[in-house]
Amino acid sequence: MGKIRRRLESGERWWAAEIVFRLIGLGLLALCAAAALWLYRSAHHPPPHAFSLAEVLAALVAIIAWSLGWCFLVEGPALFKLIDVPPRHRRFTF
Repeated sequence: MGKIRRRLESGERWWAAEIVFRLIGLGLLALCAAAALWLYRSAHHPPPHAFSLAEVLAALVAIIAWSLGWCFLVEGPALFKLIDVPPRHRRFTF
């Protein structure tokens, strides 16, 4: 696991990681679409009703899946690449 993490942090191109992270992004976007479709059907189901906890959780899942899905799809493994922090800013150590 440490070897994989070091490879991701170095920014080295790795086709397996590209495929996996972009598939994760597509899966999250599909989850977002499914949650949004369920919310649409729930909101337009007669008679008009107050929102339920399930609808609030579905909206939360849709928003988080949309945000993370696009990050994984667009950036791929570069999302975990270490970047240099300018010297005038505090250094973070892990």
